[in-house]
Amino acid sequence: MIVNELLIEKGITKYALAKLSGLPHTTVIDICNGKSKIEKCSGETLYKIAKALNVQIENLLREVMHPHPEASDDEYRPSFEIFKSNVCHMVKNSGDTDFLISILKSDDITTLWEKKWFPESLYLLAMVDYLCRINDLPLCDEYEPMRQTRLNKTLYPTGIVTLCAALDSDKPKRESLNQAIPEFLRFNIVENEVSNVC
Repeated sequence: MIVNELLIEKGITKYALAKLSGLPHTTVIDICNGKSKIEKCSGETLYKIAKALNVQIENLLREVMHPHPEASDDEYRPSFEIFKSNVCHMVKNSGDTDFLISILKSDDITTLWEKKWFPESLYLLAMVDYLCRINDLPLCDEYEPMRQTRLNKTLYPTGIVTLCAALDSDKPKRESLNQAIPEFLRFNIVENEVSNVC
């Protein structure tokens, strides 16, 4: 299991991981022993473990993730839902300003764009633009060409798609579309809530 390997590699005990992450010791033990499957853990638990081990969340999930069809043989691309969750948790845990500084400094938006991971790149750009708007900060004009694009197909949250299927109705999609955050909707991404993550 990848968590055990990372603990050995970094010379950290399970007890120390519990203290560093703020998770209960029993939770860490259950994950390390395979009693709790890492892919079933909440986004918050994954974030805390990844932060404590100084790795990306995707590294924790590498064993259970399947390669994305558009990813190269040696590269794993998490699902879009996992990516969105990771971004929202980063914002929640680092704060708006530190998140903006980190993303703009690392230029992850361009890196994802160059990989042709357009949904991820545009989601990250939408988050940057949204946080700039609500914090009354100027937009970074470096991304202006990307702002002129949009995805061909509207991306709805998985929960909305599932609800539509369960109800056999498009009403949840229509309601979600009406409540979408404009910066995301510009790129054909329906996102209603980015700060209320667990």
